[in-house]
Amino acid sequence: MKSRMTEEALMDEIRDMKQWIMRMSKQQQLAARPEALQALHDRLTAQEVGEPWSERLLEAVEAELAATDAADSAIGGGSDRDAVWGIAERTLLAWLSGFEEGRIGSETRVVHFVGPTGVGKTTSIAKLAAEQTLKAGRKVGFITSDTYRIAAVDQLRTYATILNVPLEVVFSPAEVTRAFQALEDRELIFMDTAGRNFRNELYVSEVNSLLQPGSRSETFLVLSLTGKSSDMSAVAANFARFGVTRVLYTKQDETNAVGAVLNLALEHGLKPTYIAYGQTVPDDIAPFRASDYVKQLLGAPHE
Repeated sequence: MKSRMTEEALMDEIRDMKQWIMRMSKQQQLAARPEALQALHDRLTAQEVGEPWSERLLEAVEAELAATDAADSAIGGGSDRDAVWGIAERTLLAWLSGFEEGRIGSETRVVHFVGPTGVGKTTSIAKLAAEQTLKAGRKVGFITSDTYRIAAVDQLRTYATILNVPLEVVFSPAEVTRAFQALEDRELIFMDTAGRNFRNELYVSEVNSLLQPGSRSETFLVLSLTGKSSDMSAVAANFARFGVTRVLYTKQDETNAVGAVLNLALEHGLKPTYIAYGQTVPDDIAPFRASDYVKQLLGAPHE
């Protein structure tokens, strides 16, 4: 017994030692980096970009610098931020090249909105409904299954009245077919769902049972950029299991950190569709543009 305890204590000590060595090695690597690369690392950290993607980007920048004639000035002098930021921008745009296809398609008939509580699903639906009604000229209808919160139904009903859009309320999966039949003359239907703790896969499965499968339907996961990156990743992972590939981000105006967009794109393959940046309907929302996003993520080289 004593021998076993000694072995376990020894293994714990070895693990602690390995972790300490890794931390020291990491700190030495960071300390050895030129000022421009360290500044980029600090910027990415402030933007809450995940460590794997931050390191991968820095390695890509270092590799390109080393392969150019500017390597001596950029790495040796360590002051050429413009070169570092330029390579980082091009690299990020290449990574995000396939992530600008998330807008509502012209052939789409049903868009489901899912996501945690308090992220702004209902307001986002109103913004997109106004866009599709007023700009695209499509006949829009609303369905809501968010009967857990009476205020949510009332809020969507208010928007429906303002936009002159019909609204159907469903209380169970059995009523979904009836609601779609009532809106059969509509060209585009937005379906709101109840916000739950979607870190729990059971709730994700429950909401998924309400969704209408088919080639003309899409599902947007709605997430707030003010949320914790780890929570957002857990929610995204659960929905990704059910084939959800698109995400609408809200509350950009309430945070300076937007690294979660990059993290979820690279980790879960989630395509950003729209970015909402305020409460005003229908104005405070815009389609995701990789070039605009990368500029916001990196900021100016000499900030």
